[in-house]
Amino acid sequence: MKGDLVDAKQVVDCMLNMHNEQQAQHLMRFFKTGKGDYGEGDKFLGLRVPATRKIAARGKTLPLQEVEQLLASPWHEVRLCGLLVLVAKFEKLLSGTSVALPESIASRDRIVEFYLGHARCANNWDLVDLSVYKILGEWLLLPSNCDSKKKLATIDRLAASDNLWEQRMSVVCTMAPLKHGDSSFTLRYAEWHLHHPHDLMHKAVGWMLREMGKRVSMDQLREFLQKHASHMPRTTLRYAIEHMADEERKQWMQR
Repeated sequence: MKGDLVDAKQVVDCMLNMHNEQQAQHLMRFFKTGKGDYGEGDKFLGLRVPATRKIAARGKTLPLQEVEQLLASPWHEVRLCGLLVLVAKFEKLLSGTSVALPESIASRDRIVEFYLGHARCANNWDLVDLSVYKILGEWLLLPSNCDSKKKLATIDRLAASDNLWEQRMSVVCTMAPLKHGDSSFTLRYAEWHLHHPHDLMHKAVGWMLREMGKRVSMDQLREFLQKHASHMPRTTLRYAIEHMADEERKQWMQR
């Protein structure tokens, strides 16, 4: 595969030519596309993520109107490709001294607005997890025409949504601040969603708590667990304590 892909049709045609029915059937089972499941009705071409990444790299110059067509696709991997193109566009605006230039700030804000406007196209956990912290999460800490209160209100709206994937976005986006040593967002949305009914949210909250312990402070994680371990979902607790020593994990689970 060589050369840039200049519009959505070229991207889709390229991906359709790589269709693998056997792998598609496996992915449909893995991502729970059956009746009543969280991914009900989704369609797969059977492309693995590295292959989709290579196609996204060839389409990184697509204008947003072409990306919009990718996000509207019925094919899971095509939507992922669109999201990865957005990530590439956003990351291009993070390099060197240009990060604080007014045009870079405005361009990042436009990408964030576009991402939020199409958030429900990221309608499975992989689509959320491979895009949200690299766009929304980084945006929380970057220069922007939105002040910190407006940024927090934006993530709060996702957290308060009736849509599972937007709710997951509000948690997983906090990975980026954690990488910069800021646990405030993780603590806020871990508490917000601590008693969420869906297992995918239990896993997301536990994952971010685990990363908080790893990247910021294990004592801060212990402080959170002292307050919540006795009543938090066991899946969340298991994920959160994964990097602790065996004996300490047993002690937390006994609570």
